[in-house]
Amino acid sequence: MQQYIEEAESALLHTYNRYQIVLDKGEGVYLYDMEGKKYLDFVSGIAVFAFGYGNKEYNDALKAQIDKLIHTSNYYYNIPAVEAAKKLKKASGMDRVFFTNSGAEAVEGAIKTARKYAWLKDGRTDHEIIAMNHSFHGRTFGALSVTGNPKYREAFEPMIGNIRFADFNDLESVKAQITDKTCAVIMETVQGEGGIYPAEKEFLKGVRALCDEHDMLLILDEIQCGMGRCGSMFAWQKYGVKPDVMTCAKALGCGVPVGAFLMTEKVGQNSLKAGDHGTTYGGNPLACAAISKVLDLFEEKHIIDNVTKVGEYLEKSLDQLVQKYDFIQTRRGVGLMQGLECDRPVGPIIEKALEKGLILINAGANVLRFVPPLVITREDVDAMTAILDQCLSEV
Repeated sequence: MQQYIEEAESALLHTYNRYQIVLDKGEGVYLYDMEGKKYLDFVSGIAVFAFGYGNKEYNDALKAQIDKLIHTSNYYYNIPAVEAAKKLKKASGMDRVFFTNSGAEAVEGAIKTARKYAWLKDGRTDHEIIAMNHSFHGRTFGALSVTGNPKYREAFEPMIGNIRFADFNDLESVKAQITDKTCAVIMETVQGEGGIYPAEKEFLKGVRALCDEHDMLLILDEIQCGMGRCGSMFAWQKYGVKPDVMTCAKALGCGVPVGAFLMTEKVGQNSLKAGDHGTTYGGNPLACAAISKVLDLFEEKHIIDNVTKVGEYLEKSLDQLVQKYDFIQTRRGVGLMQGLECDRPVGPIIEKALEKGLILINAGANVLRFVPPLVITREDVDAMTAILDQCLSEV
């Protein structure tokens, strides 16, 4: 295992500070390293593997598509893309779909959609977008430009420009940033990297009302919080506030790199046209076969019901740890997207958990993040809590 780590460090660009293990295989909600050590996974590839590892129906669907057709380009129609789009429209209540290769690309498409929508109205090219402080939308230039954390942006300035930042869950702050140039507001329905902060219902409703009043588009980023993780197919559905444009990825493909941005029919008819946007791989048969099967399995296995049931149990288990340890300040989150905020960096806790066979990650320096597979059970929560309790007592 050490040899592979050393070879990786000499061959791969060092943009990640990786934990010192080499993962080899997965089964259910467990991962195994090269030496056979078993880890309970409460990260799921950063909210990606909704069904855990080795789901036979999912794997068989991908194998069948590989033997049939992997790629054709978007010069032609393909059956899996049509099936996936139809199912995704039904699950989301949106009207038009564009498939991408990642979440960051989905955000890029959403930004282009908003600017084209505004350009068609008045022909101006100076439109502004309001984004949120402490947000995270991706690493590409457009996505980075609307990411509200200067440390990610400063080395790569200038960004795309005409971006204003408001405070999440502060409606007056959003109002203060609106000008006659504003064409859209973009936010995560539940902030992920920024520390697991759900939108307050009145805030989200207020932003929706502002967008309606000023003919601005509301773009909701559901890349991490969507696909069932918060107890509804998409987090905004719990609020009863529908966006004009939505981005999703991660569990959309459950491991196959794929994303999408979706929009209402009104936006679809008044924004991107032929030649405005494209991608070689986006919506290819293999990726869309994955999406199609994922959406089938969500329904067949009643995944949302499990998230609701086990999510409540996870909240109670984490709340007990908050009561037990003074250095844990609070728990935040929805469903199976939870965070424990501590008064110190959580890196040492994550390292200890890894030693004891539990995989966790952070969301900012002082927040432990819990985004497990959506098929976990109460027994899995108990096993995680027992290990974490040991780690917390040791630090």
